[in-house]
Amino acid sequence: MRILAVSLDLDDTLWPVEPSIAAAERRLDEWLQHHHAAVAAAWPVAAMRSLREQVAAERPDLAHDFTAQRMLTLQRAFAACGIGDEHVDDAFEVYHAARNRVDCYADALPALAALAARVPLVSISNGNADLGRIGLRHHFAHCISAREFGAAKPAAEIFHHACARLGIAPEHVLHVGDDAVLDVHGARSAGLRTAWLNRHGTTWPAADAGTPADLEIGDLAELVLWIEQHA
Repeated sequence: MRILAVSLDLDDTLWPVEPSIAAAERRLDEWLQHHHAAVAAAWPVAAMRSLREQVAAERPDLAHDFTAQRMLTLQRAFAACGIGDEHVDDAFEVYHAARNRVDCYADALPALAALAARVPLVSISNGNADLGRIGLRHHFAHCISAREFGAAKPAAEIFHHACARLGIAPEHVLHVGDDAVLDVHGARSAGLRTAWLNRHGTTWPAADAGTPADLEIGDLAELVLWIEQHA
């Protein structure tokens, strides 16, 4: 296996995503309580999350665009209280800024530095994390988001786009991610090599993801050692 570049998932690969989303929801709620008390009262955290889930279910065309889903959720929440869209951008900025305050796994930062010194890195994410805001953009040659590309993992097209940006054939790119279906199955279907980041020692979900990944690792330090031997 000749690896010339590595593509990386972000959420739950470099950091746990749920704590960041929960904190962002709380921060938005605090802001609404201060600036739009009626909206905060009508849409507390649990209700706002349910509304977002409803929007996602009603708009499958936005499945690749979490930002659009969140913006539409805010529009509906304000509208239900008789308020127009003029505050939606400000509300989303509050949410998005907090969502990008992440706590990376202990192995992530050393691994990114070591990997970037050996091979080009590209991120491929279905989420709306902003590596520039987080402070990790300098490690990556390219950043591919489902929102900007127009399709989400596991679609082969987004992986092919990442390889094209790198200028490297798929069979020489190793995609690393925590999701057996979105990351491993998707990347393998696109012709990439695959590494499953299995931080919690779970069993491979063969019924959903098919053949196991080319490589299974427990953390990103293991990936660095493997790249040092094989890249």
